[in-house]
Amino acid sequence: MIKIRCSSLSKIMPEPKTKAEGVLSVGAKTYLKDLAKQIVYDYTDCFSSKETEKGNRCENDSIALYNLVFLTDAIKNTERRTDDFLTGECDIILPHKGVDTKTSWSIATFPALSEDCDKTEYEWQARGYMRLWNVPEWEVAFCLVNTPDDLIRYEPVHLHSVGHIPPHMRVTVVSYERDMVKEARMIEKVKAAQVYVMECIAKIKREHGDYE
Repeated sequence: MIKIRCSSLSKIMPEPKTKAEGVLSVGAKTYLKDLAKQIVYDYTDCFSSKETEKGNRCENDSIALYNLVFLTDAIKNTERRTDDFLTGECDIILPHKGVDTKTSWSIATFPALSEDCDKTEYEWQARGYMRLWNVPEWEVAFCLVNTPDDLIRYEPVHLHSVGHIPPHMRVTVVSYERDMVKEARMIEKVKAAQVYVMECIAKIKREHGDYE
């Protein structure tokens, strides 16, 4: 049975607009159809941008900044965990909580207030991780670190060279507590998603003459 990535949970969580849609919304079904296609044709749909490139390249810088501000000695987690429903590889795991770091593209995109960090996609990702690592709290830490010179290109350098800003002004955190009611709803959606993906895989194969 397929597992839903924690980073993709927000795509299946929206509530349907009508009862006729069932458990999954139209948007969730669109995402799951694409996932089924990727499984059948054995490919991964990769998205790349300057923002994601910085996130990948500066991940350790963001973790170091988090450690500096919160006096921790966390290192990048490399363990992927999977249960019957979910799969995920978080950034940081501490004794009683986990942390996911999000590297901001520039000062302009850095959320200075925690209320600006509270996005649905991050909440459900955090809830998936809380389940997999069995911890009561999860933080999403938005970190502002220097952008590699080759990524800045034509943008003003002062938006990307941020080392002069005090470290504590360059980390904004939003926290989530584990909620078993929300978690149960999440698993209900995942179970429906698993069934729907398998139905789509079977339909693709039938329509193309593959009856295995």
